[in-house]
Amino acid sequence: MVVIGLLAAMFIGAMDVTVVATATPHMIADFQGKGLFSWVFAIYTLTACVATPIFGKLADLFGRKGVLTVGIGLFVLGSILCGASQSMVELIGFRALQGLGAGALTPVCYTIIGDLFSGEKRGKMMGIFTSVWSVAGLLGPVVGGYFVDQVSWRWIFYLNVPIGAAALLLVFVFLHQPVERRAKKIDYLGVLTFTISISALLYSLQSGGVNHPWDSPLIVGLFAVAVLFFLLFLWIEKRAEEPMMPLSIFRISVLNVTNVSGFLAYSITTGLTIYSPIWIQSVLGHSATSSGLIVMPMSLAWPLAANIAGRLMYRIGVKASIVFGSGLIVAGSIWLAALQMNSPYVYWIGILVVIGFGMGFVATPSTVVVQSVVGWEKRGVVNASSMLLRSMGQTIGIAVFGTIYNQHVTTLGSKSELAAGMHAVFLLMCAIAIANLLAVQLLPKHREVMAQQQSA
Repeated sequence: MVVIGLLAAMFIGAMDVTVVATATPHMIADFQGKGLFSWVFAIYTLTACVATPIFGKLADLFGRKGVLTVGIGLFVLGSILCGASQSMVELIGFRALQGLGAGALTPVCYTIIGDLFSGEKRGKMMGIFTSVWSVAGLLGPVVGGYFVDQVSWRWIFYLNVPIGAAALLLVFVFLHQPVERRAKKIDYLGVLTFTISISALLYSLQSGGVNHPWDSPLIVGLFAVAVLFFLLFLWIEKRAEEPMMPLSIFRISVLNVTNVSGFLAYSITTGLTIYSPIWIQSVLGHSATSSGLIVMPMSLAWPLAANIAGRLMYRIGVKASIVFGSGLIVAGSIWLAALQMNSPYVYWIGILVVIGFGMGFVATPSTVVVQSVVGWEKRGVVNASSMLLRSMGQTIGIAVFGTIYNQHVTTLGSKSELAAGMHAVFLLMCAIAIANLLAVQLLPKHREVMAQQQSA
């Protein structure tokens, strides 16, 4: 019953992005907010990224059950308010609240699974939970399209209420975990400096090259604020009695390598999600429906591989699984970089299947091994750091890819210019994939990883 509740909690968070994207034109039409609509997504990403490590630490301090309950509650409340919004400004504000709740869903759910299961069972469960994202990605546009066309876009938010309520009930009633009764000290200064640093960084990445030039005083100033407060955050964490993010966890080589790998690999998948439909529609001349469905092969291959990896990783080795997956990502990225303007549609299917399969073999073992090298008292923090680095990889990837793409495309945007811009992006993805493959070579051997798990 707990697992069903956790799956439901992760599902509403995972499906949110694709569902909301489907309803964007109708929101703009209702609120006349074309100039602000990008913030419907940006503010959600910003607050979720900021909240993720904070909730991870709180889960270690006060127990998983209470923190997940608060996260689900915030997400459902934000959903209700989003559905009742009367202006684009209100919708953006309530999306911020929804994002705060989302910051607890994935890391705390993964942490609870790490608590409840060990060894091969944990690998199998992580494979199942990874599948939630792909199922949500497939169902999101369908469900969103139905409610937008048949009822109202507001119901894409109200839909979260019954699912969230069921998740809340199942977790609250059936999850029983002991919580140590002792005085807890919250690192308020760490939370404050981290929030300012990440908010400044994410805002500059979202706005740079779009609303403001990269060399504008505002963007440069925001980058400076991000660096300054991050250094202040590190200084505080070294001295805090109960730091929000203990710097000692970054002395764990397995965690460092998997975090770097997550940052690199997830930037590639985000780039594919954005640029593959553009190529299909603008270069190959296929319909919008056909271009929208192109990411489906990756969405199907990823969970399939995640479940296979969860069952095989203890037999073939954790490092071997991750290296194998990283190799597939390199192979798919090389194929991607070799595309020509007249390359057939079926090539894209092959590329996305190969990269999706590779991501499944990277994501599941990485999540399992990160949870396994620390004890209960730090599992929430390391899970949250892993999720944060993946999200940062996606966000920074979007900014970098967009900057490179825009350098090749003029206002007219001819087919050859579009292809040249995307080809430059694909070459960078290929370089990132190779860097990821080199990084995972630094993982310790399977026997050493198992020894760390046992000691944890």
